[in-house]
Amino acid sequence: MNPVDILLWGVLPYVTIAILVAGTIWRYRYDKFGWTTRSSELYESRLLRIGSPLFHFGILVVVIGHVIGLVIPKSLTDAVGLSQEAYHVQALLLGGIAGFCTLVGVGILIYRRRTTGPVFMATTRNDKAMYVVLVAAIVVGLATTLLGAAGGEEHNYRLSVAPWFRSLFVLQPDIAAMAHSGLTFQLHTLIGMLLFAIWPFTRLVHAFTAPIGYLFRPYVVYRSRTGGPASRRPRRGWERV
Repeated sequence: MNPVDILLWGVLPYVTIAILVAGTIWRYRYDKFGWTTRSSELYESRLLRIGSPLFHFGILVVVIGHVIGLVIPKSLTDAVGLSQEAYHVQALLLGGIAGFCTLVGVGILIYRRRTTGPVFMATTRNDKAMYVVLVAAIVVGLATTLLGAAGGEEHNYRLSVAPWFRSLFVLQPDIAAMAHSGLTFQLHTLIGMLLFAIWPFTRLVHAFTAPIGYLFRPYVVYRSRTGGPASRRPRRGWERV
């Protein structure tokens, strides 16, 4: 077996996982106050209100699509009656639309950072490097979606990338499956591993603390200090002691 393939598809994934886990723990212990997106909404909000929802909702659908495509085996979708052609159609529609929305959203956010003076001044080299890797992952991911929708065994990641991905979690990486996948799938995987390796050290780390509990918190009840049925009418003068 090619030593390069062993390094890329048998060793590098575990190095990435180790960096992701250790880096996240380190960031949480030593940089809790920096665990934030460093919001710049006060500087500019019009473009942010457009780009941020496009990016976040798009990336959410992309992540769900990756989980379904990589974790659920082809045999299971075949068993429930979902044909390969139908799977490709929904992958092209949902994946293509979500990927396009994500790309447009991040494009608006980058344009906003570059053209809004205070926002650009608050942009670090770390942010710029993160945006380069993120955009590269999105662009190559869109290319793999289009190629996968084209059909054919050579473009079917469910027969190559997905088995390799699942094999990582049983500590028996199927290196041959990944080595024989298409070039765009390999490139997308490598960029994805790079993105996860730098994740704990960038503003992307805020995704691990999404305020999900906010959706289920009880309502905050506001009561007026003046007026209302339970309040007392104010008295004139001094109160009697």
